[in-house]
Amino acid sequence: MGYGTGVAIARGGEFVYLDVDPAHFRFREPRKMTPRSAGPAAVEQQTPVFIRPLRNADDYDACVRLQRETWGEDFADYVPASLLKVVQLIGGLTVGAFTPTGRLVGFVFGLPGVREGRLIHWSHMLAVQREYRDHGLGRRLKEHQRELLQGAGVETICWTFDPLVARNAHLNLNRLGTEVREYVPDMYGETGSPLHTFGTDRFVVAWPVAELEPIAAPAADVSWRRAPLVASAAPADRGEREVSLANGDGRPLVRIEIPADVETLEPGVARQWRLATRPAFVRLLGSGYRVIGFYTEERRRCFYVLSSAGDVAAR
Repeated sequence: MGYGTGVAIARGGEFVYLDVDPAHFRFREPRKMTPRSAGPAAVEQQTPVFIRPLRNADDYDACVRLQRETWGEDFADYVPASLLKVVQLIGGLTVGAFTPTGRLVGFVFGLPGVREGRLIHWSHMLAVQREYRDHGLGRRLKEHQRELLQGAGVETICWTFDPLVARNAHLNLNRLGTEVREYVPDMYGETGSPLHTFGTDRFVVAWPVAELEPIAAPAADVSWRRAPLVASAAPADRGEREVSLANGDGRPLVRIEIPADVETLEPGVARQWRLATRPAFVRLLGSGYRVIGFYTEERRRCFYVLSSAGDVAAR
C-alpha cells in the first residue's frame, strides 16, 4: 500500500519502501541533446533539447496534446494529466524532452509493478513529435528512464511494440538490445487510433536496468539469410521458394518477413501482413523459439530471425 509520498513493494520476502522524492531517483541536471538537421524542420532541429521530469500543469497538458497529435483525436487510451502527475507519487516516471522555450517535443511514461516476484517498471507510452523523430530522441528518453531507475531497486523495464513496425524493431532489438518475451494478439483492442487500424498485436520486451550500455544485437550473417522464410505477405515474385510455416519444422533458425513501412500501406494490405505473421509468431514463440535478431536487406526487405531454444546462436 502507498504511504505519504512513497510506495511499499514486496521484494525477496521484505518490504522495500520506495521514496519517490525526485532526489531518490537522482534526477540530474536536464540532459541536453541537439538533433541532427534533416528535412524541412532542419532549422528548428538545431534547437537543443533538455530531458527532465514533467513538473506542472502546463507540462501535463502539453503531454496530453502530444498524445492526441501522435495517436489521433479519437484515441481512447490517452493518459490524462491527473494520472501523469499521480503516477510520480507512487514510483512511476513521466519524463519529457523540452526545447529551451519550454515546448514539449517528446515524453516517456511508465508505472511501477511486480512480475514473477520481482520489481519491474512498465514503460507504457513513448512519443516524439514528428519533426523530431529519427534523430535518436526516443532512444535517449528510454536510456534516461533506465538511468533514473537504477537506484530504485528495479531490475527490468518492460514495454510493448508492434512487431510489424520496422523502425521500432530496429530500435528495440538493434539499438537498445531488448529481449522479446512474448507475442500478444490484439493486446489493446480497439483504441480509435488511426495507427491501430490493422490491429494491436504486440511484442512484450524486457530491458535490464543494470546494463550501463545497450546490448549490441549480432550482425546478420550468412546463416541468418539462408534460414527458411516461414511467414510473409510480400508478392510471390521475389525469388523466395514457397513460404510456409512448415518450412521451419525442426530448423534451428527461421525468418519472418515484415514490411519496410507498414504505416504507409493501405489498411487492407497491412492487415494481410498481420494475418500472415501472427500464426508464425504465436506458434514459434510458444514452442520455445526466441527472437535473436532483425535486419534489412538492400531491397528494403525486413526480417526477424528466430532461433530454437537449443541453438547456440541465440543471445
